[in-house]
Parts: sequence; C-alpha cells; structure tokens
Amino acid sequence: MGIWASKEPPPPMVLVPPLFDFPPLGARIRMLESSYNLLFGKLALKCLFEDYFDEARQYSTRILLKPLDDPHVDIIATFRWQSDVHDPHTFADLFVANADPVLRIRSSAYYPKYGVGAFGIIPLISKRRVIPDDYGVMGLRYGSGNLSLGLTVTPFPKSDIFPRTAWLVSKYGRLTAGLQYEPLYSTKDDSKLINPKDWSCAVGYGLGSGSPLSPSFNFGLELANSSQFVASFYQHLVVQRKVQNPFEENDIIGITNYLDFGFELKTRLDDNSTTDKSSDSTFQIAASWQANKNFLLKGKAGPRGSTLALAFKSWWKPAFTFSISATNDHTAGNTSFGFGLRVENLREASYERADPNFVMLTPSKEHVAESLLWNDRKSQFYQSDLSSGNFDGLPKELRPLGKIL
Repeated sequence: MGIWASKEPPPPMVLVPPLFDFPPLGARIRMLESSYNLLFGKLALKCLFEDYFDEARQYSTRILLKPLDDPHVDIIATFRWQSDVHDPHTFADLFVANADPVLRIRSSAYYPKYGVGAFGIIPLISKRRVIPDDYGVMGLRYGSGNLSLGLTVTPFPKSDIFPRTAWLVSKYGRLTAGLQYEPLYSTKDDSKLINPKDWSCAVGYGLGSGSPLSPSFNFGLELANSSQFVASFYQHLVVQRKVQNPFEENDIIGITNYLDFGFELKTRLDDNSTTDKSSDSTFQIAASWQANKNFLLKGKAGPRGSTLALAFKSWWKPAFTFSISATNDHTAGNTSFGFGLRVENLREASYERADPNFVMLTPSKEHVAESLLWNDRKSQFYQSDLSSGNFDGLPKELRPLGKIL
C-alpha cells in the first residue's frame, strides 16, 4: 500500500491591490508641460488636492473608453491616439467642445533613445483670440534621468514674448534644483530677460523610485516670480493591514494599502497694498487612503473650507467609479455635496500576491493584466530587484511612470 504524502499548506500571502487610476491623467499629458511645473512634487500634490474632490452642488461625468479592436486609441471627452499602449509620451488628441476652444489638437513626439521631444497645442477653431496663447504653443525639450531642459514659443501670430517659457531642471542623487523663465507681461524692452518677476527657482529633496510599491517622499522650496514663497511636502506610504474580508481564503492574512499625505504653504513676499490680503498666505493639507481595490477615502482642509471624499470603484468591464464629496465652507458655515461618475475600460482588476514580509511577488491565477511579461517570466520577483530599480517583472500599473526627469 502506498503512503499518502501530507500536502503542505499554502504559504501565507498578502494581497497587493491595483491602483485606482493608472496612469494618472496628469501623466498622460506631462510631455506638454514644463518639467519645472511637474517636478518638486507638484504633479503628485495636484492629484492629491484635486482628484475625486467634486465641486460642491455639481455632478461631473468622465468617460475614458478604449475600442476593443485598437488598444492605441481611447476617448476621454477627446479622441486620443498614442504610439504605444504602455507609453503615454508620444500621442495626438483632438478636443471638441461647445466651450472655448471649440476645436483643439495637441500632439507630442518623444524619442527616448536620444532624449529629445517636440510638442504643440493648436486651437484650430476658437471663439476669440486675444492673447498669443489663443493661437497655439509649440515647444522642444530634452529629458534624461538627471537633466531636463526646454522652451516653448507662440509662433501664431508673432509674439513680443520670446520664449514663452524656458526651463532647466537637474537632479543629483536625492536633490533636485530647477530654474524657469516665464514672462508675465508682454514688453518690447530688451531688458525683459532680467526682470526678476519673470523668473522662478526651486529646490527639492526626495526619496523613492516612483513605483507605487515603494514608499517615497518629496520636500520642495520654491521662490515663484520673486514674489511668493512656496513650501510643499508629499509622502507616499505602503502599509499592510489584516484582511477583514470573510470571503478570502485562509492563506490570505493581509492586504497592502496606499497612504498619501501632503501639504502646501504659500506666502507672498512683496508688499503690495492692492493685493487681496486673504491670499497673502494660504495653507492646505490633504490625505488619501486606498483600503483595497474598491474603496478610496480622501480629505483636505484649508483656511476657507474642508472637503471629505469617498470613491467606490467597480471593476466590471467597463469599470465604474462613483464618488461623493462633502465640502464645508468655513466662512459661510454651510455644507454642500458634489457627485462624480467615471467610466473606463483601460485595464482590468488584478490582485497580486506577496508574502507577509513583502519579500517577493508571485502572480496568481486571478492576475489578468494585459502585460505579457508574466507569461514569459521564468524567475520570481524579489524585493532586492525592486530596490535596485528593476521593474520589468511588474504589471504596468505598479511600475514607475518613466525614468525621464
């Protein structure tokens, strides 16, 4: 008679949920923006302070669809095409609306081998053309892991402001420093380049790879237009908690959560008696907690009001995200509500499995990500690989946005 070998119980595992949104909408158009405006934690703070905080007494709807027969095309109140499904840096989109501009085209081409790119924003049909920006903006940029520089111009029609913007940002280790020229007024004075109000400078100190699975933080100090001092801080935490879902298997003992925290302090330095004193110094703080793949809780507070938002995401196909926000106006003393609905089919839900010490990630049968790397992978993915910057074994929503400064 044979002896039945005792089957070892499965190892304890920790769920790693997908992100609520990936890539962030800001990342989809970051090649159209100055690198100075996107670094120093500004992009992360913008998403933290604005996403899912629906305007009071308003109902907003956002639709993000991808045709099943062409993954390079999606629609989000615009028609968008990009050259690679996983790379949002080379794209073209067409915007049509009853607002101004009525018809607008935006395009970006970036060549990572050389680190150079070109982009443009052209309003084809507009109700009014008052300032040079109403005729379009074109720009050139160079970007690598440690350096970014570029400029934009307004060639239609010929503008007295040249360039429209110019920036230089450099990174050394954890330290980032940048300088930006952005003229506030149109003038034919040859000395306009030395006008201090047209220049901004910033320095930042940060740690992190940019992957959602790696904790990170960024602290920045900025002197904007020689008249405003800005201090900001943003931190992304990855924590594990005990699973409270009775429908999970016994070997699932925990789940990974994403916590984000940030604040921004702005103080005016110039003594202008005509300036609104209420805007001389402002301070706002915000926090976000993604409990699992379905629930996100956010809150922010400032001197004028505070807002609490709750978002629920259903991972059907297409996926629906419903959000509700409550805003308390500190000056009027009343509370109002806002609602939002988002529809998208860019990706599917996928829980990853990790051991309780977060040593390695292994794909599960539930993983249905579009990336084919999981099918060809021969080895397991270790935390040491994650720390060294090797993200090839991760699905696209857990990778960094890109090694471009």
